[in-house]
Amino acid sequence: MLESLVCPVSHAVLTYDAATQELVSKAARLAFPIRDGIPVMLLSEARALD
Repeated sequence: MLESLVCPVSHAVLTYDAATQELVSKAARLAFPIRDGIPVMLLSEARALD
């Protein structure tokens, strides 16, 4: 399923970070949480990366 998801901001590919249970957009410098196995692809739920 990861192959079909893209960042809602940059439309770039996402990478999975198993340690934090997040999908990471390096292009947008955002991390989107995965809750109960479901990716939450809302900008308001994203965490900014340093």
